[in-house]
Amino acid sequence: MTESVATSENDARRLRRCFFIAASFAAALWLIKLVEITFDLNLATYGVYPLRASGLWGVLWAPLIHGSLSHVFANTLPIIFLGTALLYGYPRSAKIVIPVIYIGSGVGVWLFARSSYHVGASGLTLGMMLFVFTIGVLRWDKRAIALALIVSFLYGGTIWGIFPGDPRISYESHLFGAAIGAALAIILKNYDPAPPEKKYSWENEEDNVEDDGEQTDLSDRP
Repeated sequence: MTESVATSENDARRLRRCFFIAASFAAALWLIKLVEITFDLNLATYGVYPLRASGLWGVLWAPLIHGSLSHVFANTLPIIFLGTALLYGYPRSAKIVIPVIYIGSGVGVWLFARSSYHVGASGLTLGMMLFVFTIGVLRWDKRAIALALIVSFLYGGTIWGIFPGDPRISYESHLFGAAIGAALAIILKNYDPAPPEKKYSWENEEDNVEDDGEQTDLSDRP
């Protein structure tokens, strides 16, 4: 097995592992919502309620709770895709980025948001999207650029969610998640090493031809 093949297989295994982690979190969101519906619970009261002591617990629970099935559905694919992109592209940074966005966006909502229960994982998804996009612009290696272009193409439109609109939507969660994600991209720009440049077989052949040419030139000297 050549080194390039082994590297490709290792990347594929890591990508599958990252996908499994992100998909498992999305599945947990569905499980929580189905339990809420089945047992006729109102978990929204466990969300973040600004400047209320009991509402501070929502910093931990709010991203796991959603107002409706359509709300969970809207966050499912972004959680899976953006979570996979973040874990795969920036495995070291992800250990910092995910918990900081998760907690930080909730704290921002508790301090500054409107007086209401705020729930949902949208702040987390906006934070991950802004992190992957911003760090791709800053790093400019091939993998970072590719991930930034893909997430901006698929989810770039969600950035408008940081502005006030539908009063039923917590734009504050979006705003703080996005701001934290962008700030972390600047701070952690070089925290993950750039992936090694792949060397293709045809490049090796060109190098060998150049080496042979150099040796011939030397031997022809008087």
